[in-house]
Amino acid sequence: MKAIVYDEPGKFELRDVPIPVPGAHDVLIRVLVAGVCGTDLHLHHGEFGPTYPLIPGHEIAGEVVELGSAVNSLRVGDRVTFDNTAACGHCTECRRARPAFCEFILAQGVNAPGGFAEFVLASANRCFVVNDLDPEVAVFAEPTACVVHGLDVLALQPGSRVLMFGAGPTGLVLAQLLARSGAGSLTVAAPTQAKLDIAQERGADQTVLVDRANPHATSARLRDLAGPGFDVVIDASGSLSALEQAIPLTRVGGTVFVYGMAAEAAQWAVPPYDIFRRELTIKGSFAQQFSFDRALTALRGGRVRTEGMITHRFTLEEYAEALEAVADSSCIKAVITP
Repeated sequence: MKAIVYDEPGKFELRDVPIPVPGAHDVLIRVLVAGVCGTDLHLHHGEFGPTYPLIPGHEIAGEVVELGSAVNSLRVGDRVTFDNTAACGHCTECRRARPAFCEFILAQGVNAPGGFAEFVLASANRCFVVNDLDPEVAVFAEPTACVVHGLDVLALQPGSRVLMFGAGPTGLVLAQLLARSGAGSLTVAAPTQAKLDIAQERGADQTVLVDRANPHATSARLRDLAGPGFDVVIDASGSLSALEQAIPLTRVGGTVFVYGMAAEAAQWAVPPYDIFRRELTIKGSFAQQFSFDRALTALRGGRVRTEGMITHRFTLEEYAEALEAVADSSCIKAVITP
């Protein structure tokens, strides 16, 4: 089969590799659609803990083509998506119900073969049947699961005034679920008008176009909207400039929520006196835990609408162009269709 393979950071090639053979509890999946996200850009640069050789790709929708000998929960021909992570269940963090922090975690697309390939293996018990969903909807299951976990961590109080920086694919999913999870008002700030239009059409109460050439004007506009401050300020962009604005825009007793992924080496200056004096809370959210089923419920029920969000489609041969697209703010969501 054809697959994108990295041997070191920044260097990949399209190779012919053996089609994997399912073990007793595995299924072989033909990849129909694989999402490309910001995490894949970090992995490209050697961040996020990759193990080489690596086939990346962790947002996957595909079709079951072969069953392991002990699999009776799926059928050949089923369309599925799957949780790309498998925890040991026995280490300290697993025993504290934090499987994403498992000492021995297997994360397909990070330290195990992922979906930027014609075929991928998955454990049958981590698969979810999505015969009722178009593959270009089902491929949003993993990022939506991450958002659902993020909302678990945030524990939003009903009626909260929320400001979110960023309107990429996960930001747009987050905006939709925030609007339906008790936010009293939701303001979304981002540098691309087309993305803001989708955010407003799907739940944001107001939007602010970030002017990268004149950041002071954007800051002034946000300060005008903030009044005494937002109850919650979310960075879903991974941008240090957004994080630097977050604390001043947060009201007394409010929460700054770090959802976007900045570079590993990035440093954010946090004023400890301000946190102390105004009783602010800073929270972070990593990956997804116990949330795939709820993500699929949101996708099936229309609480998360994905139409128009996939703006770029590539083949495996065009993987370099896919990475370039994800780095371009005009791209909302890029996918690989092997």
